[in-house]
Amino acid sequence: MSSIYLDHAATTPMVEEALMAMTTQLAQLGNPSSLHTHGRATRKTLEDAREVIAQGVGCLPSEVIFTASGTEANNTALKGLYWQGRDNGRHVVVISAIEHHAILDPAHWLEEHEGAEVIQIPVNIDGVVDLDFLKSLIASRGHEIAVISVMHANNETGVIQPLREVVEIAGEIPVHSDAVQSFKKIPLSFKDLGLYAMSLSAHKIGGPLGVGALILRRTVEIPALLHGGGQEREIRSGTFNAPSIVGFAAAAKSAYYDAQHVQTLRDAFISGVMSAIPDASINGLNSQRLPGIVNVTFPGTQSDSLLLLMDGQHISCSTGSACSAGVHEASHVLLAMGHSQLTAQSSLRFSFGAVSTQADVDHVLSALPDVITRGRAANLS
Repeated sequence: MSSIYLDHAATTPMVEEALMAMTTQLAQLGNPSSLHTHGRATRKTLEDAREVIAQGVGCLPSEVIFTASGTEANNTALKGLYWQGRDNGRHVVVISAIEHHAILDPAHWLEEHEGAEVIQIPVNIDGVVDLDFLKSLIASRGHEIAVISVMHANNETGVIQPLREVVEIAGEIPVHSDAVQSFKKIPLSFKDLGLYAMSLSAHKIGGPLGVGALILRRTVEIPALLHGGGQEREIRSGTFNAPSIVGFAAAAKSAYYDAQHVQTLRDAFISGVMSAIPDASINGLNSQRLPGIVNVTFPGTQSDSLLLLMDGQHISCSTGSACSAGVHEASHVLLAMGHSQLTAQSSLRFSFGAVSTQADVDHVLSALPDVITRGRAANLS
């Protein structure tokens, strides 16, 4: 039986363009920081890749800082902007209640080790941040806030956040956004959003694992996490991973992702789920969402059991963030949206990608009724 992969929000297959670009670059010799001919040749390739990323996200090439992951980009931005703000007497870190752990965890680290006060912006039942809460918070404590971080689109529900409004409310307070899930899926412009910083990751867009980017305003200087050779504006030292960076750029330049096609599959899947399992509910259904993510609550089930039953049918999906896989606790995203512990642990995320097909949708829908029946029986035993 062929397997069905519906976990593209966790990682997605590398596109042919990225594979070819990486393979070619792997055969090239030269450290891009070296001044000789080999080094300069690699540096040119790397700078060409930087320009591709910049064009794809609406920023200046000098604002692209390559990292080893989206997580590193998030940590660098959040910690760096906090430390910069703390030097000016600001000690509050504001994040949304639905952030990925790559923001939640460094925020709590700053709280435990660096004297930060972390305040979370709540979300409504549809998974959208409460702008009135943010307005009130800034009106009363804006002078204390070092940094605000609100993701562009949620990795579990796909709900897109009103980021431009967040930036307008923030005024002069630096705003960072984790845009890992949004890049190449929906329009995304660093300049138009007015952000101070934004995080990207290659493996979410058909590029390689182990490379990401921090987009940081060229006028902003933040303390470094990694010290050494002074690469990347002295914010991220370390020898450049030229093959992966080139692969990242090739994926960003490719036209592999057809958002309309993916959204059509998503909508067909939602219709099929609601027909087959009438008491199921789609989380964030009434919000603007990414084309490919569907988060479904199946009452009377346990998500870990469903995941294993799905896997037994050769269907790969998830209970939420892959970074939290194996952690038996309710999704903080769904809890923030008003779910109980019970219903938050009765949900699965299905995420469609560029290579997904209608046959994938049909196969999953054919297997779903039996999986849910068995899942509910196991939950009662």
